[in-house]
Amino acid sequence: MVLAHPHMDELNVDLRGARDADFLAIGLGATNLMSALFALASGRRVVGVEMRGDPFLGVHWNIRENVYHQFGLIDEMMLWTYGEAGVPRSPVNNKPFRLADKFFSTHTVSGEVTADEIIDGYDNALHLVGTIQHIEFIDDRYRNGIPNRVVTNVAPPPLPTHPDWRKIRTNTKAVLDGPSTYQAEARSILLLMQRYLEAIEQMDLEAGRETPRVRLFTHHRVAPGDQGFIRLPDGRIRIQIETLQEFDYQGRFLRVRLPGSPIIDLGVPKLFVIAEGYHSTDAERLGFQQHDVAVDHGDGRGSVVAQADFVAVDMMLRIDGRLRRRISSTFGPDGCEYWLRQIAVGHENAPEIAWVLVQVPDYKVFDPVAEGMLPEGTESNSPEFVAAYRHILYDFFLEQAAGILELSVHELRHVTVLYGPKLFSLVERVGDDPRIAVNGVIAGDSFGNGHFLTSGGAMTGMCGHATRVLEYWQTLSRGVQPEEAIVRLAAGIKADTDAWLAVSAPEFSEAVPSNFGAERGEKVIAASGIDPAVRAKLLEANRRERHSLIPLDPSDWRRLVFRNGRIRTMPLPEISPLHPDLRVPPDSGADLGGNAIPLQRTGEVAVRVTEQDGAPLA
Repeated sequence: MVLAHPHMDELNVDLRGARDADFLAIGLGATNLMSALFALASGRRVVGVEMRGDPFLGVHWNIRENVYHQFGLIDEMMLWTYGEAGVPRSPVNNKPFRLADKFFSTHTVSGEVTADEIIDGYDNALHLVGTIQHIEFIDDRYRNGIPNRVVTNVAPPPLPTHPDWRKIRTNTKAVLDGPSTYQAEARSILLLMQRYLEAIEQMDLEAGRETPRVRLFTHHRVAPGDQGFIRLPDGRIRIQIETLQEFDYQGRFLRVRLPGSPIIDLGVPKLFVIAEGYHSTDAERLGFQQHDVAVDHGDGRGSVVAQADFVAVDMMLRIDGRLRRRISSTFGPDGCEYWLRQIAVGHENAPEIAWVLVQVPDYKVFDPVAEGMLPEGTESNSPEFVAAYRHILYDFFLEQAAGILELSVHELRHVTVLYGPKLFSLVERVGDDPRIAVNGVIAGDSFGNGHFLTSGGAMTGMCGHATRVLEYWQTLSRGVQPEEAIVRLAAGIKADTDAWLAVSAPEFSEAVPSNFGAERGEKVIAASGIDPAVRAKLLEANRRERHSLIPLDPSDWRRLVFRNGRIRTMPLPEISPLHPDLRVPPDSGADLGGNAIPLQRTGEVAVRVTEQDGAPLA
């Protein structure tokens, strides 16, 4: 008797169009998905490799207008290249699948979305993104030793009525310095791009096309050891992949090669791009290395590593179409003042979406033993230690979130939490050269990462690196040799990442958000009354101690940690003109971080700055 293999369908892989592709994307994140779309629209054959299946990144992005126009350009290029018969159609209503219309349209509205319902055409009333209607910056730093508040309201950018490829900016610094226009769940935008590629693959396979334009391997990875990357005598790399089985093993996601599955030979692509996130083991296997980015913050210490720690939480409260940033003062055990940043992001007409990120001061160590909650000698991996650690972390988050949301800690404690608190560290790292083979480059966060508060990583990858890939195909079409084309591609990727790092540098030590623009920033600085040459005080040693307490596992971004509570559907309160430290009882002597400090109850009422005239208003 012959027993059928339990995964026979996965073992009998249809490899039509998989070998020797024009473009091979290793990692299907924002950078490579947009790059794959540009390659496809340029008439190139595309193969994608991803080990996580469908996108799962639930964080919200602040998205620049460029992305909308790029989707519109891809829609037009697809028609130019393949005609109407070669463009996918909705399985529900048979209408043409247009990326730009699914992303945003004046004929549809924003709301709480289920991405696949919009993408498939089942829900024709909504688009995927929300528009940003309120941009607010709260400066709560102390001035001359007393609490001071300055609130800046920035007019939201005008919304485009239709995609226009002529408005695409090719200067990454200009893109990052410009205002965000949309907000959306990262997963929704990634799904939009992946579903389009899947639709092309399906229509070609069903039509019996000998060489389908797209082939996706979404539960696969480059084979380990010498089987995966095979360097040929001419410097090109041949790539082989393996099929994965994923499972939860003792609280961790593990992936192993599917038993009995064969190695899949993808041959030698004309161009492959590795973009697998901030740490790519595949890039390392090819000899690529990153190094810490050092920044001189002008505080007299010279260049130090650019890094900061944040706590992220996804709460079910109504922020709506709002981007709110805040900078505040806190005081450490040494009596020195430190600056903390917070950001709150919502989604238009979606009352259950609120991503709140708060910065952790360098001196703060979430150690239950040091804070007297547990006796000396308590093991850091014991349930008691972990419970106390999470209690301290959540309390810290609530105290900081209260300052930016204008809600009390008591009220926030009763709001439903879908994810977090998640403590993570941002450390800027970058490589020297994106090119790692005659036919391959590193891109996206895998090459270098800057500060994330303005969604700079996604925008650099989608609007910078991906358009460099488009230029690569255009360069070849003009008759330029592949060697010269890939040299230009690598140089462009590096220039884009360098621009992101330059825009990111002020986020670590200066007060004004990097994407406010010079003119708006000057208004904020003038109203604050604080010397613009003053920089935030930064430490390094305790940050590493903090992370030695509870190791972080990147895979837990996929895990929802549900805290039961209520959904707060009321609008956020108006921003108070009074600094939070002027609203606490006079005898409490506590700031938002819970530190005892001497307060002088002579603080000033805030001034309010508007973009229209920049004049302080009482």
